[in-house]
Amino acid sequence: MKLSNATTIIDTFTASASMSTTILSLVVTILLILGVLKLYRRVTNRKTNKNLGALPPGPASWPLIGNLPEVLLCKLSFRWVHQFMAEMETDIACIRVRNTHIIPVLCPEIASEIYKKKDAIFSARPLTLGTQETSGGYLTPIFSPCNDQWKKMRKMLISEVVSPARVKWLHDKRAKEGDNLVLYVQNQYKANKSVNLRLVTRHYSANLVRHANSVIRKYHDPVIHERMRQWRSGQRKDMDDILDVFITLKNPSGHPFLTDDEIRYQLAELMIGSVDNPSNSVEWAIGEMINQPKLMKKAQEKIDRVVGKERLVQESDIGELNYIKACAREAYRLHPFSAFNIPHTSTEDTTVAGYYIPEGSHALVSRYGLGRNPKLWVNPLKFDPERHMNDGDVSLLENDLRFISFSTGRRGCIAGVLGTYMTIMLLARMVQCFDWTPPPNGIDLSEAVDELSPAMPVTAFARPRLPPHLYPTDQN
Repeated sequence: MKLSNATTIIDTFTASASMSTTILSLVVTILLILGVLKLYRRVTNRKTNKNLGALPPGPASWPLIGNLPEVLLCKLSFRWVHQFMAEMETDIACIRVRNTHIIPVLCPEIASEIYKKKDAIFSARPLTLGTQETSGGYLTPIFSPCNDQWKKMRKMLISEVVSPARVKWLHDKRAKEGDNLVLYVQNQYKANKSVNLRLVTRHYSANLVRHANSVIRKYHDPVIHERMRQWRSGQRKDMDDILDVFITLKNPSGHPFLTDDEIRYQLAELMIGSVDNPSNSVEWAIGEMINQPKLMKKAQEKIDRVVGKERLVQESDIGELNYIKACAREAYRLHPFSAFNIPHTSTEDTTVAGYYIPEGSHALVSRYGLGRNPKLWVNPLKFDPERHMNDGDVSLLENDLRFISFSTGRRGCIAGVLGTYMTIMLLARMVQCFDWTPPPNGIDLSEAVDELSPAMPVTAFARPRLPPHLYPTDQN
């Protein structure tokens, strides 16, 4: 009996010891794996090319998947990117997502190296399911590779949409939309209602290509097909909008230059590009100026000095409206509509800022980071148009890339002149025609969590400040 008890005790002890050994082995194995992973992350983070040097600094990455967990968790949030770059005190970094290297950039010298010095190397775009769907299978130039289709569409846009002659042709339509804008705000005043500036600015920008907008809303071709039928039957003979321009273009053989899909997706791309940038900047600018009444008063005085109070501001006045342009520049600097430019993909191994950049890397120049870089700007978070005033003409374009209004380089924005007209006229009309008063609870200019628009639409009360006969009426 005693022997049996002893045996049982020994067996129990042996089993317990065996289990403890198993647990200990498991713990040791886990610690060993974690140690190897940590070492791997350190090693891969210092990955080098013998001829081209080391990758830019960045967060340590996991085997195979790189920084995918962090990217998914943070949704590649620009705030996360800028936070870790600030902690690392670097203006260029490397985030690895599986086999792709994402290269965020925060300073103008490095941005210039990518967009100017090595523009040819960084002229490609990432090929993803999203960009393929958005562009209709890479029919449009923004997301397409640098191939014959890209050259065809870009050349067409330069000659037929944003050429000086076409911009002049569209002048009356822009002027009409400016009048409609003033009329709407005046009607809100008469109804004792506040003005939602986000709604107003986007409506103005969208209406400049309003026929394209109707195509996008319906999107299943009836508008395009009906317009084509009218042209083919001879029922329609005069061009009224961009859709007519696209339909009537011919190739050297006399056949339509653009397919139905090319027209449809190009109109959609024009809508996206023409609405967000100007409308976002003007919403922010007016909100900032209402919160700083001295800025609004000065802007009105500057317009009155150029235009007077017996007519409405026109595009022909833009050259002399330097303070209004400075306000718009400051909005583009401090409040870009997107945190990053569209990625530029490297077509070969290269170096940037002395770092190794592998072929296929996605260079992300940060609009947000450039405009708020304390090395470039005094009090970067303050809205201060005076920082842009100089002895010469003020332009929305920023050739030194201290901020980005319209992108540059081979893949740059081709509609900078048109974008300038839209932005300045929208802002100038709102400033010249009305005095603005914030609502009782004030104007909250905090940013949305995941984007750069105001967290809440800027809303204010408008009051006409010019003689009544200058304001458009419903009969005009």
